[in-house]
Amino acid sequence: MSGIGTLNEGGLHDALKRHYADPGDRFEVPLDGYVIDLVRADESLVEVQTGSFAALGPKFDNLLEAHRILLVHPIARRTTLARPDGSRRKSPKKRQVIDVLDQLVSMPTLLDHPNFALDVVLADVTAHQVHDPRARRGRGGWRVVNRDLDDIIEVVELRNPDDLEQWIPDGLPKVFGTGDLARCGGFSREQARKLAYCLRALDRFEVLDRTRAGYRYRRC
Repeated sequence: MSGIGTLNEGGLHDALKRHYADPGDRFEVPLDGYVIDLVRADESLVEVQTGSFAALGPKFDNLLEAHRILLVHPIARRTTLARPDGSRRKSPKKRQVIDVLDQLVSMPTLLDHPNFALDVVLADVTAHQVHDPRARRGRGGWRVVNRDLDDIIEVVELRNPDDLEQWIPDGLPKVFGTGDLARCGGFSREQARKLAYCLRALDRFEVLDRTRAGYRYRRC
């Protein structure tokens, strides 16, 4: 069986799976050569993915035509770093729901499939670290071995391409680039590029031309 899991995400993955479970649902069910996180009483499927969406490509290609699938993806609003000596500190890195675009760019047209739905779970988590002398530089020799769910702050449902338009800001000129998108929306240029890429793939943005500053778009 081919399971799609993420190393070192056991606690977070398990907590979300149980949060979504209703009485009568089944866990870790073999189906068409894959293992499904949760199968509901109505035979719809729930997959919790804490890491890359790209790893889910073959699984969804094989299952989506015959099954309704809800993909659940957590975004860590705030992370507490916990170490074996009992010390705890807040990570300076904070994320937002729009950061789901980091993963959605690998398969944006899924939002156009009638059997697909995505829940973005904004959550506070605790990351448990152990010292590892082999850990790459920049992590100070500390490696995350597990993540636990502390609290669910918000769940944002993405059900079709229209739902991505919540991030198209007001005040955007008729012809615009990703710089305009970032400035009007108050998010980073990188986030603007990913949003434009997804909306272009979903026929919400049309490319007019390309300048030295990048593509110029208009809304379809």
